[in-house]
Amino acid sequence: MRTDLAVIGAGPAGLAAALAACARGVRVVLVDAAPEPGGQFYRQPAAGLGARRPEALHHGWRTWERLRDGLAAGSVRTLTDHHVWCVERTPDGFTVHALLGPEQEEPAEVHARSVLLATGGYETVLPFPGWTLPGVVTAGGAQALLKGGLVVPGRRAVVAGTGPLLLPVATGLATAGVEVAALVESTGPQRLARHVRALADKLPEGAGYAARLLRHRVPVLARHTVVRAHGDDRLTGVTVAALGADGRVRPGTGRHFACDTLAVGHGMLPHTDLAESLGCRLDGPAVAVDDEQRTDVPGVWAAGEATGIGGAALALAEGHIAGCSAAARLRGTAPDPAPAALKARTRLRRSAAALGSAWAPPAHWAEQVTDDTVVCRCEEVTAGAVRDALDLGAGDERTVKLLTRAGMGWCQGRMCSPAVAGLAGCAPAPARRPLARPVPLGVLARHHPQEGPS
Repeated sequence: MRTDLAVIGAGPAGLAAALAACARGVRVVLVDAAPEPGGQFYRQPAAGLGARRPEALHHGWRTWERLRDGLAAGSVRTLTDHHVWCVERTPDGFTVHALLGPEQEEPAEVHARSVLLATGGYETVLPFPGWTLPGVVTAGGAQALLKGGLVVPGRRAVVAGTGPLLLPVATGLATAGVEVAALVESTGPQRLARHVRALADKLPEGAGYAARLLRHRVPVLARHTVVRAHGDDRLTGVTVAALGADGRVRPGTGRHFACDTLAVGHGMLPHTDLAESLGCRLDGPAVAVDDEQRTDVPGVWAAGEATGIGGAALALAEGHIAGCSAAARLRGTAPDPAPAALKARTRLRRSAAALGSAWAPPAHWAEQVTDDTVVCRCEEVTAGAVRDALDLGAGDERTVKLLTRAGMGWCQGRMCSPAVAGLAGCAPAPARRPLARPVPLGVLARHHPQEGPS
């Protein structure tokens, strides 16, 4: 299949980019791994579930309807259930390599003159004693179950960690009938107050969530963190404790909550695998882009969470700007993004920076991780093994990986990298993974067949 522009990712950024480029006369193919467009933010329940009011689980439903209707009315070709594992540069553009369907065994290719990466982000997972028990899920995972499957992970839940995602997760679970025993947030009100001006756009939304939590009588514990999850075969309770001004747990402040679900999250990280494999420059953990959302690789744009975690509204603005720029460059004209999108991007990036500064994991979270706590679940590497590697002279994440195998498993460090880096006292290193997801050897063999002997 050939096209002018391949947009990878059908979340807010990808949808906005595809619609903007299509409206300017460019052939667009939108590629996404999910069964339906929408991404994680606009995740929809399967039609067979017969959801009567799916909008009850969403914020910004009218925006989703506008995007959905625009996609249906336009000429964007949407390829769902396409799991992209590599984008290859070719003499005449790019080839997007994907695996089809749930089994991810059959290959598919899209040949495009340009590529726009809207690959989103993924949750930061920090370990603590008991975090591998059944019943402990990520905050985003609990939300995905609710939005996509119309199911709840349990009957009595604690929502914990840090970041704005905890608010919609706690209110969503409470609205669905789950008894939310507590919302445990490690950030305190004083820290948020320092950024009140930059967060002005977010205050009405936050106030709405706070009102719903109050209506459902959900207690909120600020400046608290999870110390331990309890249970044998599955989760039965959680101990939380207060944090001091230095970010350390205050002795004697532990509180126990009986629960069968713990939804925990500590923010998000940009998904940069495809960008890194193309050689795009990173700015910290995110893909670096210019004012047009162009990367430093000619013909490659990026938008949304991949360029920095900032939420759906920022992703929409960046996607629109990127789509306009890509269409203009392909047609040899000047980009014409809506002025409102440019203003929104500036304002929302300022809010995103404030959010990132205000909602940060406790500074000394690693001190609460006991030696027997598993850090890398794929390879069953414990915190004690990581600390032993540090005693042997390891001073960075890569050396710890070589000495312990942490990060060498199925997820290739996507889940454990922040934890390993935190225990090692260093910043997470760029992954530089050549493939964005596991690929069957048969697909690789067909992709680059070996020549037989002459």
